[in-house]
Amino acid sequence: MGEIKGTWLNIERKVEILSMIRDAKNKGISITRSCALWRIDRRRIVRWRSKDNKGQGLENKKPGPKNPAHKLLPEETTSVLQMARKEEYADLSHRILTVTAWDMGLFFVSFSSVYRILCSHNLMSMRGVHKQHNGRSTPPARKEIDGPNQRWCWDISYLLTYEKGVFLYLYLLLDEYSRKVVSWLISWHQNAEEARYLLEDGLMNENILDLPEDQRPEVINDRGRQMKAKSIKTMFEDLNMPQMFARPRTPDDNPFVESFFGTVKTAPQYPGRFLDLDEAVRYFNRYINWYNKEHLHSGIDYVTPEQCHNGLRNTIVSRRKKNLKQQQLLRKEVNRFNQNALTINPENMILNLNHLTACSVLTP
Repeated sequence: MGEIKGTWLNIERKVEILSMIRDAKNKGISITRSCALWRIDRRRIVRWRSKDNKGQGLENKKPGPKNPAHKLLPEETTSVLQMARKEEYADLSHRILTVTAWDMGLFFVSFSSVYRILCSHNLMSMRGVHKQHNGRSTPPARKEIDGPNQRWCWDISYLLTYEKGVFLYLYLLLDEYSRKVVSWLISWHQNAEEARYLLEDGLMNENILDLPEDQRPEVINDRGRQMKAKSIKTMFEDLNMPQMFARPRTPDDNPFVESFFGTVKTAPQYPGRFLDLDEAVRYFNRYINWYNKEHLHSGIDYVTPEQCHNGLRNTIVSRRKKNLKQQQLLRKEVNRFNQNALTINPENMILNLNHLTACSVLTP
C-alpha cells in the first residue's frame, strides 16, 4: 500500500485504518507493531482514537485556531490599503512602504502581513522599475567594520546626454557602513584631477585629517586610470589611507557604489539624459540630498544614510520593534474580547489613517 506518513487521508480511510488496528489488537498485535506494518506515525493513530472516543469527529480541519488572538484588526488592513493606493507611494516596495508607515505612525504591521494584504488585493505587481537580482554575486573579503568612516568606496559612472557619444561623468564617494554619499561631483572629463577634487572634498566634509592616522578610512576602488594615477596613489600614501583595488571585470568587488548607481538610474524620476552640466548638477544636488536625508535604505535596516552615519540606527530600529510589540499586544487584547472598536486604553492605539505626508520616493 505504501507509506502513509505525511499523507492526508479522508474520514472514511481513517475509520478503516482504526478498525483494522483495533481488530489486530484484539488478536494480540500491539498498536506500535500495527503502525510499523502500516508505516504510519503512531501519534496519528493515538490522536485519531482520542478524537473518536470523545466524539469530535475525524474530518480534516485547517490547523490553528479559528479566531487567532493576533490577527490584524480591520482598521489596520484599511490603513495599509489606503496608504498603498496613494499615488505618491505607488513606487515603494512593500518593505519600504511598511517602514515609511512605521516612522509616520500610520500603522505597525509586519512586512509579511503587508505583503499578504497587497497580494490579496492585486497590489503586489512590480512596484517601481527595479531589476531582479540574479542571486549569484558574492562580496569581496573585507575586514569587519562597525561604524562610519572606516571604509570608503568610490567610482565614476557615465551620464547620457542628447548628443551621441558625448557623456557627462558622475564621480561618487560613498561611506560603506552608512551608505552615505560623502562627496560627489559631475564633470565633462574623466581624469585624476577631478578624482582628487572628489576625494579632497570628502576628507574636508568628514574632518578626516583631524583623526589619528590609524583611524582613517581605507578606500576601495576599481582599476581605472583615474584610480591608478600616481597623484591619487601618492595622496593616499601620504594620508596613510590604504587603497584597495577591485578585480578586473568584477563589479561585485565594489558592490555598494555600483548598487548606488543602479538605484540612481532606475529611480522613477531619473530623466535618462541631461542637456548640459548645469541640468545634471541641479538634478543630483536634489537627488543626493534626498538620498542622504530621506531615503530608507534596505541595506541598513530601513533608516536613512545620514541617520546611520550619525549613529541613530540602533535607536530607530529599537523604537520600531517596541511599537510593533506594543501594537501586537493591543491587537491580541482587542481580538480576545471580540470588539470592533477599542474600549481599553484607546490612547495606546498606534493607528492614524489621515496623516499621509512623508514618502521614500523622490517627488517631482
